[in-house]
Amino acid sequence: MTETLHIVGGGMAGSEAAWQAANMGVPVVIHEMRPTVETFAHRTGHLAEMVCSNSFRSDDDEQNAVGLLHWEMRAANGLIMQTADAHRLPAGGALAVDRDPFAEAVTARLKAHPLISVSYKEITTLPRDGHWIISTGPLTSGTLGEAIRAETGADALAFFDAIAPIVYFDTIDMDQAWLQSRYDKGATEEERTAYINCPMDRAQYDAFIDALLAADKTEFHEGETATYFDGCLPIEVMAERGRETLRHGPMKPVGLTNPHDPQVKPWAVVQLRRDNALGTLYNIVGFQTKMKYGAQTDVFKMIPGLQNASFARLGGIHRNTFINSPKLLDNQMRLKSAPHIRFAGQITGVEGYVESAAMGLLAGRMAAAQILGAPLCTPPETTAMGALVNHITGGADAKTFQPMNVNFGLFPPVDGVKGGRRGRQDRYKAYTDRAKADWQGWLTQQRLDAA
Repeated sequence: MTETLHIVGGGMAGSEAAWQAANMGVPVVIHEMRPTVETFAHRTGHLAEMVCSNSFRSDDDEQNAVGLLHWEMRAANGLIMQTADAHRLPAGGALAVDRDPFAEAVTARLKAHPLISVSYKEITTLPRDGHWIISTGPLTSGTLGEAIRAETGADALAFFDAIAPIVYFDTIDMDQAWLQSRYDKGATEEERTAYINCPMDRAQYDAFIDALLAADKTEFHEGETATYFDGCLPIEVMAERGRETLRHGPMKPVGLTNPHDPQVKPWAVVQLRRDNALGTLYNIVGFQTKMKYGAQTDVFKMIPGLQNASFARLGGIHRNTFINSPKLLDNQMRLKSAPHIRFAGQITGVEGYVESAAMGLLAGRMAAAQILGAPLCTPPETTAMGALVNHITGGADAKTFQPMNVNFGLFPPVDGVKGGRRGRQDRYKAYTDRAKADWQGWLTQQRLDAA
């Protein structure tokens, strides 16, 4: 009888790992503590619940590294990408999904698989035998976190993630706001009008920044240092870096024309992206925040078009823990001190839904291959997955290791491509062409080895 693979955590990484391993013929048990044990950010007991943004970011697989990662996961029969495509929302060039139906569908497909079962109990200790993947993500429970710390002999690194608020569409004043994707990007009219835009003139922007900086914020415990991942900075932290930072970041006014006043260029623009298929909910793009709830409603209602807004969810902040993977994991994502345990997802120090699911995909395949007696080599560093797993398992400096999104800076250089803007586009295309060929080769070799 084939040995069972146990996966702790049913988020993006755990769900994808279970799917991949089960499809290779290995029985899987997903151990998920929700809803028995709740977290700050989750609202349901569904697997693969999206707690922050509802976006998987760019879907451009020729000029963007995360879009390439989408492509690789689709080529590998990835559950997360299949389900995201099935529940896609208009979002210009991004892949945004209807978050609740997405999680419900992932849960249903996993539970329907004959080799997958789900146990809703908290795992509080590291197992001493068997085959395990720890994919508990940024909200790893305190008891399991302590067990990991005891095993690794080092303090877990930690930073903070913030969540953006969600607004009810029917409370947005569309006499002031308008529908348009930046640069009218998108293949259809629905995609070209996927965002709601709220314009600000200079005086409104300055007043907004003043209120943002003065607002009551969540305080941290004494002696606790707030370290943030740059890709998920609270807007107050961005504003503290300079009054123009937001105007050149999530509030940049470029690529947009206000149809209510087309001759006047907005000084800044707040964008909202559809959060569900019904179009009843919109999240404020890039507006992660650590403001207290009362302050959030006061400050966000200063945005033109949101003066009468009602919020389905306000923003918030939570701790995100991750291990020092370059020091602790081998290139098979196994804990060096306990190689029967693999780690996957955000706890390894990757950042983002897609990167987490991708590391789950690899961990699930590697664990299943080991159980089946056909060890699996790491994918080439020229692929998006190979570059990312290489970074977290040895490519990064353990002394300065911090969470990382996939990006072309992690890839081996491509020779013979000139610099400059045109050269950069050519270089990115060269990266993706090479990656796709090498990823297909790796998948083919894996099938041959399995046979």
